[in-house]
Amino acid sequence: MKRAFVTRGAVFALGSLLLLAACGRTHPLRPAKGESLPPAPYGAETPPAGSKLIEPSVQARPKRGDDLLTNSQDRRSDQFDLPPR
Repeated sequence: MKRAFVTRGAVFALGSLLLLAACGRTHPLRPAKGESLPPAPYGAETPPAGSKLIEPSVQARPKRGDDLLTNSQDRRSDQFDLPPR
């Protein structure tokens, strides 16, 4: 009969991974003590919140601009689609 032995290093590694996975922050972001948020952008009345500052901009993550056809559709006639001379 074989017995599975778990080494002390494997137990330590597993425990370290569990501790590392449990150290995530769940409270909202705040500036460090003595620091403040960046000034409000031109035209804005209040500075943006910390969560708004870490959202990627539209330029960083553009949305999909093309519409996929879900079923076959005839194209509209194009009066400028003329044959070559």
